[in-house]
Order: sequence, then C-alpha cells, then structure tokens
Amino acid sequence: MVHLWVRSESRANEQRVGITPEGVHRLIARGFRVTVEESPHRILPIAGYAEAGAEIAPEGGWPAAPPEAVVFGLKELPQDETPLRHRHIMFGHAFKGQPAGQALLRRFRAGGGSLYDLEYLTDDSGRRLAAFGYWAGYAGAAVSLKAWAAQRRGGLCGPVQAWHNRELLLEELRAELDATGAARPRAIVVGALGRVGSGASDLLAAMGAPVTRWDMAETAGGGPFPEILAHELFVNCILAGPDSPVLVPPDAVDPARLLTVIGDVACDPTSAFNPVRVYERVTDWAHPAIRVAGRPPLDVMAIDNLPSLLPRESTLDYAGQLLPVLEALDRIDEGPWDRARQLFARHLAALA
Repeated sequence: MVHLWVRSESRANEQRVGITPEGVHRLIARGFRVTVEESPHRILPIAGYAEAGAEIAPEGGWPAAPPEAVVFGLKELPQDETPLRHRHIMFGHAFKGQPAGQALLRRFRAGGGSLYDLEYLTDDSGRRLAAFGYWAGYAGAAVSLKAWAAQRRGGLCGPVQAWHNRELLLEELRAELDATGAARPRAIVVGALGRVGSGASDLLAAMGAPVTRWDMAETAGGGPFPEILAHELFVNCILAGPDSPVLVPPDAVDPARLLTVIGDVACDPTSAFNPVRVYERVTDWAHPAIRVAGRPPLDVMAIDNLPSLLPRESTLDYAGQLLPVLEALDRIDEGPWDRARQLFARHLAALA
C-alpha cells in the first residue's frame, strides 16, 4: 500500500498545497493511505482533508513518519544537516549546482532517502506533467508592474502579501497604476509561449500594457539582445539551462537603455545558466525588488515563490494537473516517477 504523507510547509508566506481534499478522496478510493499534517497557513482547511478520509498528523511530524511513507511537500525543507531517510516529493532545486541544492543532496546521501523532484516529473517527450508556471508568470508580472509604479513615485517597491483571489489583485494593481498618471510601460516577455509567459502576458494585457512576445525563434541567435533594453519592462520566463541564451548581460546596467524594471520570474541567480546577469540574489515579499543601477533606475524583481501570492488559484490549478501523476505512485518504479528517480541518482553519484 502506498502511504502518502502530505507535510506542512515550513517556508514563510507559503499557503499552497499540492493536493486537495478531493484528490485525497480519490487516492484513498484507489487503496492509498494518506496522512496530512496540520498547518496554520495552508489555504485549504484541514477539516476538508479529514472529511475526505485522511489521517491527520501534527505540523512538522514527517521526520517520524513510517519509513515506507512518501513525504510530499512543495517548497524546501528546513535547512539543517539532518539525514533524510524517506522518499521525498518536492521542488528540490538541487540539479543545477545551487549550493543549497548540494547540501540537500548530501542529506539524502547521509540518510539513504530519495528525491523525486516535481520539476522533473515529465512525460516521454520531456514535457512537465504539472507546473505552477501560469500563476508564477501572472503574479510575477503583477509585482513587476508594482515596481514600475513605485519608480514613478520616486521609490522602490514596498512589501507585498498574498491576494485572496485574482480579482482583488487586478483591482488593486489597476488603481496603483492609474494613480501614477503615466501611460502603461512597454513590456517584453521572453518565453511567451510557455505556461509562465502566458501568465505574464495575460496579466500585462489585462492591465493595458503593450506587450512584445518573444519565444525560442526570437532568441535563437544566442543573445544578448538590445531589443530587450528598448522596452521599459522585461519579464523573463525561460527556464535556465545549459543552452539558455544570455538575455541581459552585466553591462546592461549602463545608462543607454529604456529598461527600468526586470521581472525575473524564472529566478535562478545562483545558477551558472542564469540568463539575467545583473543581479546575484533572490528577492522576497518584504523587499520585492532590488536596485542594481541608477540614473535611470534599474530594479529587479526576483521572488522565487511567486505563485504563493495567489495561493488559491495556484493550488487548485496545480493539484488538478498533478493528481493523475500521484495516482500512479503505486507504480513508482515506472514512467515519470522512475525518470525522476534516475535523475536524482545521477546527481547523487556526481556529488563531491
């Protein structure tokens, strides 16, 4: 019997969850055992999971879960040196040389556990089977516009917090932009044909910002691209990899540009593949943007948990995509689960 243990999220401002009560009900009907930890922050109340038949465990109880349990979360675990003995499903961010990812792999090596990274659950063609991308793009473009509006007021983008729903986000953002008295900025979205880029493009269009949409055809030359600097706002939506072009080089901070805001939704500044080379650290909800140049200003928004700003929409969308994959956990040695395990094994073997 598969025992899926849904852990609480320990990261601040994280209200999302990867499965709904309806999903739990479906898994239990298939013969799964499901445990859900209590959480004071989760967007979906624990009562719904109990009614669906889940066993309820205390918040943070997963280290004591039975050895055969598969521990399922979204964002990173608390960073310590505790060996990891379970099989874990989560976004590990461990396969691109990130320092924190290397530390995570060492914990798995010490404990004998395994990582099934949600980013690498793919079909036979390599396409991801579930992704938060659309809402990452949507929220990322929204915060980028907030950074632009803050510049018009002579400052830097202030703290953000989760919106209860998309309609409230649109209402608040439209009023903030209108208050500047300025025309909407000309924006360019790179990676516009993917999930992330679609979300960013849709938000910008809803706000009346003119949008240039680029994808693989426009970036095939390898970059850098002066056309990006000719826009006021740039939203990066391409997933960094060995073949990623450099979209914004370090010298883009020079004054000869119209660009004043970069929304790096892909947000991988510590990777050697980072295509946006003007900043070195992620931002957060308390400080959404960092200023990397002045006169004219250039601000970078690089929040790495953007879908959490719309936790209800992103949870329902993602959980619906992922549920068919979770239903195949009773065949964890096959298909996408086995591909994810093999990828983990290769990176673990290469670990120094």
